[in-house]
Amino acid sequence: MKDLTTSNIERQNILNNKFAIEQIQEYIGFTGLLFENEYRFTKDMVSDFFEIEERTIERYLEQYETELKHNGYILTKGKQLKDFKLQFGHVINVGTKTTQLGLFNFRSLLNLAMLLKESEKARHLRSKILDIVIESINQRTGGGTKYINRRDEDYLINAIREHKYRKTFTSALNKYVALGNYKYSLYTDLIYQYIFKEYAKEYKRILRLHENENARDTMYAEVLKLIASFEIGIAYEIEKKSKELNRQLQSVEVDLIIKNIAQHPSQLPHIEDARIKMSSRDNYFRDAFHHKLQEYITSVSPADFERFLGEHSIENFENQLKEAEGVFKRLKDSE
Repeated sequence: MKDLTTSNIERQNILNNKFAIEQIQEYIGFTGLLFENEYRFTKDMVSDFFEIEERTIERYLEQYETELKHNGYILTKGKQLKDFKLQFGHVINVGTKTTQLGLFNFRSLLNLAMLLKESEKARHLRSKILDIVIESINQRTGGGTKYINRRDEDYLINAIREHKYRKTFTSALNKYVALGNYKYSLYTDLIYQYIFKEYAKEYKRILRLHENENARDTMYAEVLKLIASFEIGIAYEIEKKSKELNRQLQSVEVDLIIKNIAQHPSQLPHIEDARIKMSSRDNYFRDAFHHKLQEYITSVSPADFERFLGEHSIENFENQLKEAEGVFKRLKDSE
């Protein structure tokens, strides 16, 4: 089981998932005080809920101030504090001379629950949070995330584009490179190695794919776009070099072309972006850990939760799959 007390990335993944947050809030049933269109909780309310002393909360606020504020903890003062006192002064214990007051919202309350080691109630809640997160993802994906990449509305257009550029790439290998059929898998693996530091077999093992499953069918739109960029660029350079020399290229010459493209400064931001998105999304949505990309793993953005778990993705998922099957069948028939 994941230890939420030690991993900021795992905590933020949960807090960025609004679908899980809604279910957790319903499960807890702790609504707080509705202030400025959001439920708020005083430190006194939080200490009662977790059955800990307020000074324990203060210690966590000092140690994790940036994280808790990022997730909604605020210090009210001035007019905002005055308005809060007017609305709730009769139900909370706040002195008239208080000049600032810390308030948690539900996300920062959960954030604290995932940090607290002194509270048995927080420990129990952490276990339930993980169960609810898994349940919410399964509910919204129909129980499987292997092909969650296809729920992105950008997937289809990038898959079609990559398929087209793949044909250009393999055609260039066929015409201008002096190797047997081995060259297709060899240079595909080399592209994968430069982009996400894994060979095809490694990628399939990490995602627990069967031997007959196509790795590219599980790749995100951004990764497919980058692969397409590599393939069309390599195809162009191979053809150009072969015509300059008036002969087919040797493997060492093709290796150098691919290396130069992969290490060109213009590619580095795109490679880094693809590594971050692939490793972070797979880590959370697929529970697939890319060891060689560990340094690139970050929390999944709220936008990505909407992209892959939102209502729009659910409504269009089946139609998109049917459309993709038809498009790829026509492409295959045209070869």
